[in-house]
Amino acid sequence: MSQDSATATEAARKLTGRRRREVVAVLLFSGGPIFESSIPLSVFGIDRQDAGVPRYRLLVCGGEEGPLRTTGGLELTAPYGLEAISRAGTVVVPAWRSITSPPPAEALDALRRAHEEGARIVGLCTGAFVLAAAGLLDGRPATTHWMYAPTLAKRYPSVHVDPRELFVDDGDVLTSAGTAAGIDLCLHIVRTDHGTEAAGALARRLVVPPRRSGGQERYLDRSLPEEIGSDPLAEVVAWALEHLHEQFDVETLAARAYMSRRTFDRRFRSLTGSAPLQWLITQRVLQAQRLLETSDYSVDEVAGRCGFRSPVALRGHFRRQLGSSPAAYRAAYRARRPQGVAESAATVVETMVPSQGPPSGRRGSPLSSAPVAMAAATGPGEHSLPGPDAFAPGRPALPGQRSAP
Repeated sequence: MSQDSATATEAARKLTGRRRREVVAVLLFSGGPIFESSIPLSVFGIDRQDAGVPRYRLLVCGGEEGPLRTTGGLELTAPYGLEAISRAGTVVVPAWRSITSPPPAEALDALRRAHEEGARIVGLCTGAFVLAAAGLLDGRPATTHWMYAPTLAKRYPSVHVDPRELFVDDGDVLTSAGTAAGIDLCLHIVRTDHGTEAAGALARRLVVPPRRSGGQERYLDRSLPEEIGSDPLAEVVAWALEHLHEQFDVETLAARAYMSRRTFDRRFRSLTGSAPLQWLITQRVLQAQRLLETSDYSVDEVAGRCGFRSPVALRGHFRRQLGSSPAAYRAAYRARRPQGVAESAATVVETMVPSQGPPSGRRGSPLSSAPVAMAAATGPGEHSLPGPDAFAPGRPALPGQRSAP
């Protein structure tokens, strides 16, 4: 989430005379979710100068012929069409109706032209798919909702997708994760344009924190991507999820798939958007997270039940993914969880996670020291364990998680 000031400055220099950064065009499509669509309208479309927030000029543009139907069957009429984007120095795509459908060619042309003329292009949540379809994310870092990140990575392999971040600022192209992260990114834009005080004043008006700590890690699910369901590799992935308590490595998975390691790596990445070793480590950490939340096992026992060769390995990977030690995570969780859920939750996990067996002695345990760059996690799957929020609705962010600069 680092701001590349040199890139931003260069982008500002390229802005053509008729475009102004404070003129914000929001591109709406039929079928888009109303919540995500309303975020930039609220941030950039309301005059809050009395609170010390500099004013933006908002242009709400229809990305296709109206009326635009949105969540709940509501119909919207955008006051502007695609031609209005030519006056905007900031263009926001708040969401896209379907990650499987191609956006209108006319809208993609308008986005490319705006970017060529120096406009700042912003994609909130699934809006990243529109930016990717326009070719604006090629060779760039980007994020989207963790559930759709593997699909984005698979469909657009030249995009460097990171599902851990709440938002990514790459100078003249910015993307954010799911719904609430859209607010984070819009506040970041105000902070970039007008400073910390202006962003803080706006955050107070919206009753949200000026900056949220952590990323999407604590929301990641461990379900299988929808695309893998009918693939022969699905059986191997399902086996891995059911045997996380055992010590095995990627070579073991490749052998079960009757593939060479190289072929398995390539097939796995094409299906999930993630390298198999990265995915496996992430699943083991997520398993550890659930056991810490729902059982009284010691950290050493948790490490064994999640297939880590040692507690030291668990602590290292756990801290890299969640920014906290296992002990600190458990303490913070227990301080926040509702009363009366511990026994039932522990019972569920005990029935779903077999006891640790003797060490397998296999070589090449998946304990890489490299940071996990991608979690293959999209929609619900039959092999899912209860998520971390299933036993603690509304739990706030845990301390020690990575904070955005």
